[in-house]
Amino acid sequence: MTDLKPAVLVLEDGTVFHGTAIGAIGTATGEIAFNTGMTGYQEVFTDPSYFGQLLIMNTAHIGNYGVHKTEVESERIMISGLITKKFSNGFSRPSGYSSLQDLFESQNKVGIADVDTRALVRHIRSKGAMNAIISSENLNLETLKSQLAVIPDMKGLELSSKVATMKAYDVLPENSESKYRVALLDFGVKKNIIRCLTERGCHVRVFPLNTTLEEINLFKPHGYMLSNGPGDPSAMPDSIALVKDIVALNLPVFGICLGHQILGLSQGLYTEKMFNGHRGINHPIKNLKTGKGEITSQNHGFVITKSSIDSKSDIEITHIHLNDHSVAGIAIKNKPIFSVQYHPEASAGPHDSRYLFDQFINHFN
Repeated sequence: MTDLKPAVLVLEDGTVFHGTAIGAIGTATGEIAFNTGMTGYQEVFTDPSYFGQLLIMNTAHIGNYGVHKTEVESERIMISGLITKKFSNGFSRPSGYSSLQDLFESQNKVGIADVDTRALVRHIRSKGAMNAIISSENLNLETLKSQLAVIPDMKGLELSSKVATMKAYDVLPENSESKYRVALLDFGVKKNIIRCLTERGCHVRVFPLNTTLEEINLFKPHGYMLSNGPGDPSAMPDSIALVKDIVALNLPVFGICLGHQILGLSQGLYTEKMFNGHRGINHPIKNLKTGKGEITSQNHGFVITKSSIDSKSDIEITHIHLNDHSVAGIAIKNKPIFSVQYHPEASAGPHDSRYLFDQFINHFN
């Protein structure tokens, strides 16, 4: 990338940042968000939960270690566009097979570098989440503002159908026999969730989000996994109804992130859009059952409201976020059904919460 081209970032409130183009030359729109993680950028960019978002990486240098074949959470880059301070076109990691620039170009993904990301994140932290537009093909601010004005708000937006599987498929353990069968409802699942299950001897069948309970139960699962995914959970009434029927079976259920929110909505709880959301790999959580703390990976812009749980005698809060005391985990009392707002599969990220997969499987016996 010797010939640097200019690029521009325009926020919904009219704030403008200028920088240089990275990735493909083009235009990208979406809700702007920031991630505080210092590593794992490839896993982050391929996480389906980021679909529809322009992502700021708080770490100053991105691209340094290139791209690795196994460090993906889906088959493609899911973010709408990338915003960073320093972007490295070269890489020194021996196991890397490509530069991040080449990967972005091959998938026609747009980005902007040489942005004062500290100032940008401080602005968003004070003003809240909003839509934005990046362009390296059109630098006319008035035209870009017109394009930005018609971008839908993330609140009320259903996005899971754009990233989830269209047909069921099976994943079996590689080095052991299958001990259990897990039906995974795909709202935008990360590969490592499936891997954490197969490593524990589970035969995982991944189902489309529009599947029926009858189709799922032909598999005769020991338990049901509700995956992560993008968008507003309240915009998914069919999935909420399906999960309500799954809960009524009184079999083990484990929800992660969007799956956690949909589980809550199926039980009459409410969700709300957060001012900024939680995105990073160092979020502190307290397990209220054990009293222990966990450092967790998180990526969400919606949360179950604490007030809606207070009126439900059959639901308890199991985990809280220690920074803002938001709901980080719930369980249905006297049932093997629970969920967490964060990512226990944590790729990349800490492994403090992997025990939750064991907790899920222990309910099978």
